[in-house]
This record gives sequence, structure tokens and C-alpha cells, in this order.
Amino acid sequence: MTPEERELLTKSIEISEENNRMLKSIRRSARFSSFLRTIYWLIILGTAFGTYYFLKPFIDPIVKGYKGMQENIESVRNATSNLPTWLGGKE
Repeated sequence: MTPEERELLTKSIEISEENNRMLKSIRRSARFSSFLRTIYWLIILGTAFGTYYFLKPFIDPIVKGYKGMQENIESVRNATSNLPTWLGGKE
């Protein structure tokens, strides 16, 4: 093996070792990023569900009131649609 070939071989080995270090670093960064992204979404979803659980006692009466108001409006509509029959008129 000539000295030029030996020098090229050592440079090639150095470059491949440097590439290997960079690839390992990139893989480590990707894993860490994936882990942090998972933690991020767990915090967001946990906060959303926790907020719902905390606010549920305050939201339930509002929903019940809204449903009651809808029932009242529907009963008024039914009463007004039957009004001509109550007055003895034709439908």
C-alpha cells in the first residue's frame, strides 16, 4: 500500500467516524424531540380534561337551563300552531 493510499484510507476512516458521531447526535436529538412532543401533548390534554372536570359543576346548570328554555320555546310553538283549532277555526 502506497503512502498516498494509506493517507486516503485514514482520511476516509476519520470522515466516516465523524459522520457516525453526527448521525448518533441527530438520532439522539430526534428521540429527545419526540419525547418532549409526547410530554407536551400529555400536558395539553391533561389540562383540557382537568379544566372540564373542574368546570363541569358550573356548566351543568347552564346546559339544563338551556334545555329547559328549548322545551319552553317548543311548547309555545306547539300552542301557537294549535291556536286556530282552539278558537274554532279551520286548520
